[in-house]
Amino acid sequence: MPSLFKQGDIMIGGIFPVFNKEISSTSTFEKKPPGVKCVGFDLRPFRWTQVMIFAIEEINKDPALLPNISLGYRILDSCASPTNTLRAAMTLASRPEEKELTLPCVPAISALIAESGSTQSLAVAGALGPFQVPIVSYFSTCACLSDKAKYPTFFRTIPSDYFQAKALAALVKRFGWQWIGAIQSDNDYGRDGVQAFTQEVKKQGVCIAFVGTILRTYTMDKILDVVDMIKKSTVKVILAFVPEGDFYPLMKEVVKQNITGIQWIASEAWITAARPSTPEMYQAFGGALGFVVQKMAIPKLKPFLTTISPYTDPSAAFVRDFWEIMVGCKPVSSVELTEASLEVCTGSETLMNSQDVFFNVTQLRVSYNVYKAVYAIAHALHQLVFCQPVGGQTGRPCLNLSEIQPKEVTEHLQRVNFRNKFGDDVFFDVNGDPPASYDVINWQLRDGQVQHVTVGHFASAANGDYKLSVKEEEIVWRTGKMVPISVCSNVCPVGTRKAQIKGKPSCCFDCIPCADGTIANSTVDCTPCLQEYWSNERKDECVPKTIEFLTYHEPMGIALTVVSLLGASLSLATMIVFIGYRETPVIKASNSELSCFLLFSLFLCFLCPLTFIGRPTVWTCMLRHTAFGVTFALCISCVLGKTIVVVTAFKATFPGNKIAGKFGPAQQRIIVCSCTLIQIVICVLWLKLNPPFPDMVFRYSNKKIVLECNTGSEAAFYAVLGYIGILAIICLVLAFLARKLPDNFNEAKFITFSMLIFCAVWITFIPAYVSSPGKFTVAVEIFAILSSAFGLLISIFAPKCYIILIKPENNTKKHVMGKL
Repeated sequence: MPSLFKQGDIMIGGIFPVFNKEISSTSTFEKKPPGVKCVGFDLRPFRWTQVMIFAIEEINKDPALLPNISLGYRILDSCASPTNTLRAAMTLASRPEEKELTLPCVPAISALIAESGSTQSLAVAGALGPFQVPIVSYFSTCACLSDKAKYPTFFRTIPSDYFQAKALAALVKRFGWQWIGAIQSDNDYGRDGVQAFTQEVKKQGVCIAFVGTILRTYTMDKILDVVDMIKKSTVKVILAFVPEGDFYPLMKEVVKQNITGIQWIASEAWITAARPSTPEMYQAFGGALGFVVQKMAIPKLKPFLTTISPYTDPSAAFVRDFWEIMVGCKPVSSVELTEASLEVCTGSETLMNSQDVFFNVTQLRVSYNVYKAVYAIAHALHQLVFCQPVGGQTGRPCLNLSEIQPKEVTEHLQRVNFRNKFGDDVFFDVNGDPPASYDVINWQLRDGQVQHVTVGHFASAANGDYKLSVKEEEIVWRTGKMVPISVCSNVCPVGTRKAQIKGKPSCCFDCIPCADGTIANSTVDCTPCLQEYWSNERKDECVPKTIEFLTYHEPMGIALTVVSLLGASLSLATMIVFIGYRETPVIKASNSELSCFLLFSLFLCFLCPLTFIGRPTVWTCMLRHTAFGVTFALCISCVLGKTIVVVTAFKATFPGNKIAGKFGPAQQRIIVCSCTLIQIVICVLWLKLNPPFPDMVFRYSNKKIVLECNTGSEAAFYAVLGYIGILAIICLVLAFLARKLPDNFNEAKFITFSMLIFCAVWITFIPAYVSSPGKFTVAVEIFAILSSAFGLLISIFAPKCYIILIKPENNTKKHVMGKL
């Protein structure tokens, strides 16, 4: 295999993709196996080889680093092919055949610098791992190579894609891109990179619209399939996690088909590559953003590069190809008769005044990684040979150079930690990776040339997290001055929720209005309001529900209050009339004491509704039901007493009946008090065991809260009503039995009529009470109280007041006792 070679006391190997494509050939090629040909000379990797040589020569001249020990090198071409890379690695690991092997099978090199592609590095690390050969990569970023169990001798001077995926995800988050496409190379680098990136962005809710796969060896049909995928998609941002050689055929086709309007995100493998960085490519890829390792300048490198010449060593590999590209002619010493495509050089050509980008050593990135890799190996060898780090007092070697084992070099590489002359700390973590630090690069067109402008930085923060800083005002976008927007569906407005579209990623959705009672402002789903709140019209805020209860200020409350006070006034007025005319026959005949008791109880009954109006409290809730129960029990007890008196009076008209004498005033009071006491006992037990309490009721309406008194115990409530009903029924039956009294003394008929009204009101009350919503429940109960109270007042006392006040001539004993 053609190589760049120099003998040294300790040999270091190098593998670089100087040619970027391996093709089949029917004829043999110089020093290549039959059927294999490498084409596509790449200046970028060739400069990497020269940086390695430059660093080795610089070390050989350094009296402090490996003094009196020379480093040699052997550099081979991988042709960007895993198989060719493996072949090169095995070639470097083999001892020259002419040497006698007196030691165990030890590789000819002490360390290897390889390779740029992750797939190639996987092959090398897997093959040379059993030999314990340390491998330091300068451009392989696949996170899979950090697995020390599989690749214990692998190191690298470029951060893992694990960190690049975090950086790319941070960039996507920074600009709010939610809907992006991805292009990956069909190898470990592309697949693992896109997978790591996808895992990171999915944590942020970003969706990957498609993943296209390409490779430099793919047919044009496969490349066109990916182009068609891009054209059909609605994404405006695409990540290309692809090496430059694999991506370039697709780039040319994108430019050819004039696909513009895409914001490209680049991996470090192509964002600063020279070949695609042309004004032609800028038409479609202008404004591309990506991450690269930090740049560094190596001032003394340029004079070294300008001395490269095919005349210095005509047998040196790759130099002739480099010269033909740079100078544009074939070296005199290498002209063959069959080659007539270029003119022959005169021999006086020089590179000293060349302005080619190849000689620009102020912004070295991957080249600097190669430089650091050489120095890392040199420091490890120094510690191994002299048993102390560089900078200490160097004496005689503590180890014979012939006894150096690759395994020992690997162990010392793990412990390497130094600061180079550029102020850069060089060390490896437990996975063999360097610290993560990237520059954010933006493609910009300046003076007709594509420039890779640094517009930000990404590095680990002090707290162990990672920090992205971007100078947004310095970025040139594909859309001009505006940050491009890439979403599958626009953000749902407030008051709506996302509804996933079947068969599409989570970023593609419809916006559905929130249901009543739920809101959506900054959340994905509609959030229910608390029970005491309801959604406003826009469904973006929960507002307190309307509080509803029967108040004194509304028309219904005012009307009921007026009627209640009117009834109480009439009861009081009637009582005053009865007291004033207590000696008249009509009052005496109707039992003035019981009549006053009855009027007083009716007065209290008319006042009861006032406790039902207003905001319910603990005390009003307990008072309203118990007061109602006791006052009506007192009222009906009085009516019961009057009824019994009337019945006994009617029975006393029969000869020999002495029952009337047994129901004097004392017995009447006992009947009233005992019947009322039973209701009092029921109410006390009710208040003691499960009293009424103020309650918020939500079932009547979604938009309002009804404040009402919960009865606490339904059984106690209906027990109070039932007891009153029993007393009323007894009154009704007794009054009905006495209905044939003399027409002018028709007290029993009035009581019968009043009890019929009373029973009719409370029988209809129960279904009306159960079915009435909200504050109307209270209104129904008040209406029942007032109706029954007015029924008793009017039926029993209106006829008597009529006689007393309107027909006083009939207020005589003769008229009262008269018969028709």
